[in-house]
Amino acid sequence: MTTTQHHPYARYVALGDSQTEGLGDGDETRGYRGWADRLAEILAAVNPDLMYANLAVRGRRTARIKAEQLGPALAMKPDLVTVMAGMNDLVRPGGFDAARVAADIEEMFTELTAAGAHVATVTFPDIGRVSPLARRALPRVLDLNARIRAAADRHGVTVLDTFPHRVTSDPRLWSGDRMHASPLGHARIAAGMADALGLPGHEGWLATLPPLAPVSVWGEVTAQARWCTGFMGPWLWRRVRGRSSGDGREAKRPLLGAVTVPDHDHDHEPI
Repeated sequence: MTTTQHHPYARYVALGDSQTEGLGDGDETRGYRGWADRLAEILAAVNPDLMYANLAVRGRRTARIKAEQLGPALAMKPDLVTVMAGMNDLVRPGGFDAARVAADIEEMFTELTAAGAHVATVTFPDIGRVSPLARRALPRVLDLNARIRAAADRHGVTVLDTFPHRVTSDPRLWSGDRMHASPLGHARIAAGMADALGLPGHEGWLATLPPLAPVSVWGEVTAQARWCTGFMGPWLWRRVRGRSSGDGREAKRPLLGAVTVPDHDHDHEPI
């Protein structure tokens, strides 16, 4: 991106769960970057005075995102807000009420747009292609995506629609837990959101990747076993105990602050 490009945003606030917090793009020692941070960096490359807050907390379901993050976001008087919510509702066992989840998302759209913010959101890809844990959730994904698109249309919300594009389920865009985007995946989401917001130079976010090398049956079995042991088992154990990965967690950027634009982005392929 060059400094000759322009956008109208000066105060950007991100709402959501672990994807917006940035899991899969960093670690507990270095901290997490994620697509929202990367989008803020894209925006700050044009406007160095951009202020940015990220209220997302891993494990949060949509009702709790609305209850905990909407009020603080409104208080910051943002002119750009991203809302990415619903994944934890989709994959948690038990009843899933798409209408209730969509109503909570639409309430956030309503209040944020009424306050003068431009709002952008994301639909969910075919997560069943990425995680065996989520294969049965496809009807839920289709239902919720349709409701998100309809609500966005009613409120003039920008939608980054990921579901129709097969590249969004490429395993290289996902981390080892198959639930969170990889650094490359977060970079693609950030570029896609920049493109959806009308910033030129990011149209390549849907570029296909080179073909994957064939994987032997033994290699696939080993990978599945490693995933079950390292990720699925602990996830199920938290569900049994009624715990969440976000218990005791707070937002990583609860206040508006300046954005540091990295000189080099080693995690971002040319797109």
